[in-house]
Amino acid sequence: MIRKRLSTMVVCGLVGISSVLGAAPASAEPGEPARAEPPRVELVLDVSGSMRADDIDGETRIAVAKRAFNEVVDALPETTYLGIRVLGATYPGDDKKVGCKDTQQIVEVGPVDRDEAKDAIAELKPTGFTPVGLALREAAKDLGDIGSARRIVLITDGEDTCTPPDPCSVARELAAKGTKLVVDTLGLAPDEKTRKQLVCISTATGGTFTAAQSEEELTDRVKQLVDRAAVPPPVAPAPVAGAEDCGQAPLLAPGVYTDREKISEHRYYRVPVRSGQELRASVSVALDRPVSRDYGVLLKAATADGRELVRGTDAGSGRADVLSAGLRWSGDEEPRPKASGDTDDDEDVATTTDVCLIVSNSFASSTAASAPGMPLELSIDVVDASKAPDAPGLGRGFLLLLVLGIAGLLAGVLSGWLTRWWIAKWREN
Repeated sequence: MIRKRLSTMVVCGLVGISSVLGAAPASAEPGEPARAEPPRVELVLDVSGSMRADDIDGETRIAVAKRAFNEVVDALPETTYLGIRVLGATYPGDDKKVGCKDTQQIVEVGPVDRDEAKDAIAELKPTGFTPVGLALREAAKDLGDIGSARRIVLITDGEDTCTPPDPCSVARELAAKGTKLVVDTLGLAPDEKTRKQLVCISTATGGTFTAAQSEEELTDRVKQLVDRAAVPPPVAPAPVAGAEDCGQAPLLAPGVYTDREKISEHRYYRVPVRSGQELRASVSVALDRPVSRDYGVLLKAATADGRELVRGTDAGSGRADVLSAGLRWSGDEEPRPKASGDTDDDEDVATTTDVCLIVSNSFASSTAASAPGMPLELSIDVVDASKAPDAPGLGRGFLLLLVLGIAGLLAGVLSGWLTRWWIAKWREN
């Protein structure tokens, strides 16, 4: 039963990942734009010594992984762009310095050759160390920087035994490059320490972690993965680099942007807002590392000279995945300076205010100061201003209150008259 669960986990996880891989680019007809490169995926398989353990219903972990991989290869489309990299597969010795360099790409990224892929996997034997961090870094190079999306699928049964480089730090480095690289991790019978490391790797890149805890949990999770992978996000965030002050901040149009912010850093952006318009902005910061308790995220709108307009905050006291904050501000709230000769008839003349958006945080972490900043997503929209309701006056609201008042008075008089009549009749009897 355990063997079946783990085999199913690897098969479903990989099929879920590969199901979104598109067809290879076809030759464009004259006058037609060339098609974008399809998504690219590389399987990174742990072949270290621990994979020879025969604790999966009497079979070794590597045997289960091989069988699952063969099923995945049979299900892949002909034009899938797939590569395979292994770690700990060739060096059997005890020299850690040598063993921790043991990672090779055994199938180059490209349209899948089923026979080649199966033959390459069939020859693997559990051998050496587990240089996960190095393998991830090399896998990113294998995938290159082209393709609409790039994905690494890491299958391992244990934590990295070769730090440095630390796998979590490598994952953050890859994510910080902004090259649409996602790492999904699949744990074969992972212990708690391994699970934490795999979760850290996947979280840093926006990927997912899957482990066999129960058949029901595994089935539900794989379905979520497939559904998530099959529906691409409606908006691809544009990379942007916030500045250290408002004067040098990038000028942003409505849209979704991605950036990275270090611990206790302030990042500035500018958005032009005309009178009669309303700025709506939100920011989400993903916590890709453990942080100290009691922290917060602040999104603030201010004028170019530093005068605060409005702010939105979010705070937490424990570990969370994402912190978000939002704000709204109307361009009509900013008084327009009048020049000499202006009259009241000029009130409809539109003016523009460059609003400074400031993102800051109050995080504290034991992570080295040199680590890449945490990923943030900034959403900006500028719409027609929402008019505030007018103060109560002699309008429909007043008339309604008047009608209700008169109706209440008449009901009270009628109720009193009926009560007196009933009491009088009762006394007569």
